[in-house]
Amino acid sequence: MTEIDHRYQVSDIAALEALYGAPIAASIRKEADHVHPLYRKFIEASPFAVLATSGPEGLDASPRGDPAGFVQVHDEKTLLLPDRRGNNRIDSLRNIIRDPRVALIFLIPGMGETLRVNGRAAIQTDPALLASFAIDEKPPRSVLVVHVDAVYFQCSRAILRSQLWNPERHIERTALPSAGAILEALSQSDIDGRSYDANLPERLKSSLY
Repeated sequence: MTEIDHRYQVSDIAALEALYGAPIAASIRKEADHVHPLYRKFIEASPFAVLATSGPEGLDASPRGDPAGFVQVHDEKTLLLPDRRGNNRIDSLRNIIRDPRVALIFLIPGMGETLRVNGRAAIQTDPALLASFAIDEKPPRSVLVVHVDAVYFQCSRAILRSQLWNPERHIERTALPSAGAILEALSQSDIDGRSYDANLPERLKSSLY
């Protein structure tokens, strides 16, 4: 493994800007301070997003997914994101309580461009709002109301380089450690990995919502 020579560490903005140069004009012009109608189409077509938050205990990036359009555009400055059933760690929500700044990146299967949103979020539990997001008659526990500060698309280079959507590059699940194997190792065998894996498919099926 190559040793890291810390003499070459970039530690100030001037050095960073000298290394990369000025941003191209299009990368600046594509940013809007609201959900432009053309950007709205991306949000409504996306079934998957990553929510990034920051708080006193650290950073968090959390995957969020549902049928396409699960993040609703309430108006040009407001997005609504349901918080579905999970493991109750609520790392993202803890962060938002103490630091409302959030970032979202939306992915659309088969598409190279992604959409990025920066803003500030609040946690809402209005019963009528929760009911409007119900699936199988099960509402989310809460809904994030995101005030939009910036929206822009990300070009397709990362997706193209990774070949994310290329089925020939997909990896068989058995090629990597199972969830049960990881839990058994990290819990020092307090959790039975085989039982966890055996029960997982049915548990996921019955607890999506």
